[in-house]
Amino acid sequence: MPPAQSSPPSQKGAGTSPGERLVRIEQVATLTGLTKRTLRYYEEFGLLDPPTRTEGGYRLYTPSDIQRLERIKRLKDLLGIELAEIREFVQVDEEREQVRAAYQREPDPEVRLVRLDDAEALVRRQLRLVEEKLTGLQDMHATLQARLARYDELRADLREVMRRQNPPAN
Repeated sequence: MPPAQSSPPSQKGAGTSPGERLVRIEQVATLTGLTKRTLRYYEEFGLLDPPTRTEGGYRLYTPSDIQRLERIKRLKDLLGIELAEIREFVQVDEEREQVRAAYQREPDPEVRLVRLDDAEALVRRQLRLVEEKLTGLQDMHATLQARLARYDELRADLREVMRRQNPPAN
């Protein structure tokens, strides 16, 4: 990807390394799947350091900025719930409430069984979303647990090296 700079960066924002490729906000939005508005919000909210800017004021992002944005997005996706998902949850709850009301009005046991099946299908839709979130969280949990176990191994190895280098005095 060619550098996106059209003019030299100003002194505003984070410093960059010589030769580091800087990318404009439009390209970052495309690469990360985030909107330009979201990128600006993350900057205002403090999730992202203010980017370097051109003399014309255009935001320029470094590869490390992009990596940070991808990590933020992954965490948001794993731990958060999107507005579209919230909207779907509410719609499903409203549909389920309509099914519940129809169930309560219905005296015929066969029709009531159909209503129960309808309600179950709606709840299963919600459950799939929750299970997706849980799977992501379980994967993250396993990764973090593995890191902690590795740190314990490294710590034990280092202590053994220190013990061999400095044997106790008798």
